[in-house]
Amino acid sequence: MPLGKKIAFLGAGNMAEALVKGLLSAGTAAAGEIVCAEPRAERREDLRARHGVAVTAGNVEAVRQAQILVLSVKPQVMDALLDEIAEAVDHSKLVISIAAGVPISAIARRLGAGTRVVRTMPNTPALVGEGATALARGAHATDADLAQAVALFEAVGTAVVVDEHLLDAVTGLSGSGPAFVFLAIEALADGGVKMGLPRHVALALAAQTVVGAGQLVLETGEHPGKLKDQVTSPGGTTIAGVHALEAAGFRAALIAAVEAATRRSRELGEAAAAR
Repeated sequence: MPLGKKIAFLGAGNMAEALVKGLLSAGTAAAGEIVCAEPRAERREDLRARHGVAVTAGNVEAVRQAQILVLSVKPQVMDALLDEIAEAVDHSKLVISIAAGVPISAIARRLGAGTRVVRTMPNTPALVGEGATALARGAHATDADLAQAVALFEAVGTAVVVDEHLLDAVTGLSGSGPAFVFLAIEALADGGVKMGLPRHVALALAAQTVVGAGQLVLETGEHPGKLKDQVTSPGGTTIAGVHALEAAGFRAALIAAVEAATRRSRELGEAAAAR
């Protein structure tokens, strides 16, 4: 749905550009409704040339133009950004954060009581329109605010709504998860090379196998265990491979990876909340 509001991206890195591209492609926003605040002149000109959006070097200038503010800077510079824009943010503006580990309370504390905040955790596949984003709304964000934030992230993939305390688990699963999948793709390709496949063939087959398997889960709605059983013939090749994975602790390793990433996200959030 078209949002019909001016959107300011404060920070114009890869994720912000992915959102800009998605919004324009989906018709959720027009180029004239987007402004990107970015300190690097070369990056500003690149965004203007590629997407036709307005650009500025000033965060406060962008804030004053927009009704929706997307905080798309690194977590370590979030405090400085919030202090800079606080005087220009009033209760008419919706604030959407994509900074990992920065709790809603830390944002509201610097921008003022009553600030309408939606905190999100997108992931890097948003760069190709296949993102997975979880959103949590603050106490002062309305149903309409949440719907607008969901529409923004649906322009680059799937969006789900969760309670804020679950965002650390989201970070551990879908935020960090692409790195785990990249490792799996690399390892599958290495296995193919070990068995004689050319590197480029092995990598293409491994990547497409992961894409196809994921799409099969999403489109069929079947439990992945059932889909696994459908391709695991008695005494066949797949069960031999599954046995090798089980012996190596494959599933336990993935569970432990999500747990470790979740715990680290929680630690970072506690540190941000204490500042």
